[in-house]
Amino acid sequence: MSAVMPESAACYHCGLSIPEGLDLPVDIKGARRAMCCMGCQAVAQAIVDNGLADYYTSRDALPESPREAAPAILDQLALFDHEEFQKSFVRALGEDEREASLMLEGITCAACVWLNERHIGQLPGVTGVSVNYATRRARVRWDVRRLKLSDILAAIAAIGYRAHPYDAARHEELAKKERRDALWRLWVAGFGMMQVMMYAIPVYLAGEGEMTLDIETLIRWASLLLTLPVVLYSAAPFFRGAWRDLRFCRVGMDVPVALGVGGTFVASVWATLTQGGEVYFDSVAMFVFFLLGGRYLEMNARQKAVSVTEALARLMPAFCQRLPDFPASRQPEQAMAADLRVDDAVLVRPGETIPADGRVLEGESQVDEALLTGESRPVGKAAGDVVTGGAVNMESPLVIRVEATGEETRLSAIVRLMERAAAEKPGIVQMADRVAQWFVALLLLVAVATAWGWYQVDPARALWIAVSVLVVTCPCALALATPISLTVAAGALARDGLLVTRGHAVETLSRADCFVFDKTGTLTRGEMRLLECQTRDDLEPAAALRLAAALEQSSAHPLAVALRAAADGESLPQAEAVRAEAGLGLEGRIGGVCWRLGRPDFVAALRGDGGNDATPIPWADSGDTVVALGDATGARAFFRLGDEIRAEAAGLIRDLKARGAHVVLMSGDAEAVALRVAAALGIARAQGAMSPQAKREAVSALQREGRVVAMVGDGVNDAPVLAQAQVSVAMGAGAQLARAQADLVLLSENLACLRTGVRRCCFAFTVIRQNLGWSFVYNLVALPLAIAGYIAPWAAGIGMSASSLLVVLNALRIQRKDV
Repeated sequence: MSAVMPESAACYHCGLSIPEGLDLPVDIKGARRAMCCMGCQAVAQAIVDNGLADYYTSRDALPESPREAAPAILDQLALFDHEEFQKSFVRALGEDEREASLMLEGITCAACVWLNERHIGQLPGVTGVSVNYATRRARVRWDVRRLKLSDILAAIAAIGYRAHPYDAARHEELAKKERRDALWRLWVAGFGMMQVMMYAIPVYLAGEGEMTLDIETLIRWASLLLTLPVVLYSAAPFFRGAWRDLRFCRVGMDVPVALGVGGTFVASVWATLTQGGEVYFDSVAMFVFFLLGGRYLEMNARQKAVSVTEALARLMPAFCQRLPDFPASRQPEQAMAADLRVDDAVLVRPGETIPADGRVLEGESQVDEALLTGESRPVGKAAGDVVTGGAVNMESPLVIRVEATGEETRLSAIVRLMERAAAEKPGIVQMADRVAQWFVALLLLVAVATAWGWYQVDPARALWIAVSVLVVTCPCALALATPISLTVAAGALARDGLLVTRGHAVETLSRADCFVFDKTGTLTRGEMRLLECQTRDDLEPAAALRLAAALEQSSAHPLAVALRAAADGESLPQAEAVRAEAGLGLEGRIGGVCWRLGRPDFVAALRGDGGNDATPIPWADSGDTVVALGDATGARAFFRLGDEIRAEAAGLIRDLKARGAHVVLMSGDAEAVALRVAAALGIARAQGAMSPQAKREAVSALQREGRVVAMVGDGVNDAPVLAQAQVSVAMGAGAQLARAQADLVLLSENLACLRTGVRRCCFAFTVIRQNLGWSFVYNLVALPLAIAGYIAPWAAGIGMSASSLLVVLNALRIQRKDV
C-alpha cells in the first residue's frame, strides 16, 4: 500500500518533517505534494519528469533516509549528477573541479573518519577529501572528467556509511534521529541490564549447595534471552564498526570493544549450553549500557560544541519579500531566498532576517549582526549602507538592493572558511591519531598475552580479565582529546568575532611570542579623518571648516569625504565656479571671495606677489596630510588629516606585552607616521616606508631568531607577509586576497575581539594539554590494574566511558566567557 503522509506532517518523498512555513510542492499524478527541501523537490520532479511516478504508488514504506529515498532505477539516471540537483551543495573550483558539501551517517569514532577519507581518497579523480568528526560534515573535491558524484556516494555506501547533500534543516533532522536511535539502544541496554542483574544477584548470594542445578540452569537461560537484544541491538554499532575496520585491515576503536562484548557473550553462551564454567551475562549488559551511556552524553556534548557552525548555516531564511516592480510599486511578493538575483529589491520588516548581501535603498533601522561579527550591540543602518545576509532587522522596515546571493554572500564565505578549518587536521591531531592507532594494536597484543598468562594461573578468570584489558584502555579519550577541544575553540572564537579558517590557527596563535601589526586599517581605522585645525587672523576654526566643506561638496576624494564628515551637521555656504586642479586642489568663489583649498604652495600662489606667503606650514614633519585654505591674502587655515588610531588598539598592545610577547609595527606609510602611531600605543619597535617584500623579509628575520610570528594585517599588499608568518590574522573588511591568505579573520574589526581570541586560544591549549595528560595517565594507571585482575568488565566500561566524557566536558570549558 502507498505510504502517503499528510502534506502538513511530512515530506511526501522522504518522510522527514517539513520545516514550518516551507512550501515546495511537486505535482505527482495530479495531486499537489509537499516536500521538505529543495533536494527532495528536485528528486521528486526528476522522478515525475522521467515517467517514474508509479514509484510513489508501488513503494510499501517510506525510506529511512534521504539517500534511500531515490528508487534504485534512479541510480541508472545518475540523478545526483544533474547540475540542477547539485546547485545547493556543490560549487565549482575551476573548469573541471567541483567540491561537494555532504553529511555522513554512521560516523562513531576517529577510525570512521580515517576509513572514509582513505577509501574516498583512493578513488580515481578525487583530488581531496576531508571529514570532520565533530560535525559529521565531509568536503569532497573531484575532477568531473574522471568521476561522477554518484560514483563517490556509491563508494561511501559500499563501506557501510550514508552520504547526503548538506542541508541545515536536514542536518538537524538527522541529528535528532541520531539522538533518538542512541536513546533507544541505551534504553534497551539499561532495561536488559536491570533484568539480568535480578537473576544474577541470587546466584551471587547463594552459598555452596544452596541453589539446585535446575534453578541455576533456568537462571542462565533467562539471562541469555534477556542479554540477547542487548548484544544484537544495543551493541550492534560496535560490531558494525569493528567489521568495517577489519575488512579494510585497520584496527579502530570499536575492535577491542566488539571483541570484549562478543568474546564474553560467546563464552557465556557456551557455558550455558555445556552447563559448565562461569557466565558473564550481567557484565555484558552492564558493559554495553555504560559504553552507550558515555557515547550518548558525548554525542550531546559534541552537538552542543558545533552549535555555532550549525547556527550560522541556518541563518539565511527560506523565504523573503521581493519587490518586483520597485520603485514603481511597493507591493511585495513572497519568493524563495535561493531564487533572488543581483539587483532585486527586497523588503525586510522588523524581526525578519536579511536574505542576501545588499545595500539599503530606503529606511533606517538597527541590525543585529551578533552571530556574524561577534558584535553584541545592534548596528545602525541607513540608505546607502551595506547589510549582510543573515543579520536580523530590529526596528523599522528596510528596502534593500541585492548585491550577492547564495555562495557569494559573506555568510556563505564565513561558513565555508569555518568548514575548511574544521576539515584540516593540525599536527597535534595527526600525532594523536597515529598514537591512538598504534595503541589499539598494542592493546590487542597485551590482551592476548594477559589472557594466555592468566590461563596458566587461573583459567576461570582469564576471559573476563582479558575483556577488562580490552575495554578499560580503549584510547577513545586520547583520540577525542584534541579534535573536540579545537572544535569547541573554533566555535567560541566565532562567537567572539574571530573566524578560524585554518586548522592549525588555534594551536599556533597560542604559541605566538611575536605579534607584527600593519598600521593602516589594522591599528588605525584606514579612513582619513580631520585630526587638527589651525587658523590665522580672525578666522574661526568652525568657519574655516565650513568653507573647506563647501568647496569639497561635490568631490569623492578621501580628503573631501573627511572634511565633509568633520563638518557634518553644519550649514554650509554656497560655493560657485568650483574647479579642480589635478594634484593641487580646488578653487571656487564663496560670498564673492575667491578661495583655494589644497596643497600649501597651491594656496599661496593665489596671492598677487608670486606666492611669497611667509606663513609657516604646521605639522610639516608629522607625516600626516596637511591641507591649506586661503584667499588672496594668503593661507588662512591649515587642516591636518590622518588615519585615526582604533580606540581598542592600546588595550590589545598592553595585554600582549603583559603576556611577554614582542610587538612590532611595520607600515608602508611614511616613517614619521609609523613612529607617531607606535609611540601612541607604546610599541618600542616600528618601521615605516616598507614594501611588501621588505615586510616579508623582516618577518623572516624574526623567525630566524626563533620567534613564532603572528601577523595582523589588511589589504592586498599584506598577503605575502601573511603567508610568511606562522599564523596570520586579517581584518574582516580587508581585501579578499588578504582574507583568503589568513589563518584567522577578524569579522567585527574590533581589536578587542583579537585580544579575547588570543586569551581563548591559550586557554584552549591548556585544556588540550589537560585532556592529553589525563588520557595518558588514565591508561597508564588502568592497564596494570586490569592486567592484575582488579577491574571487572562492567567497571571497565564505566572507566572508558567516563574518561571520554570527562575529555568532552573539559573541552566545553573553552566556551566560557571569562577567559
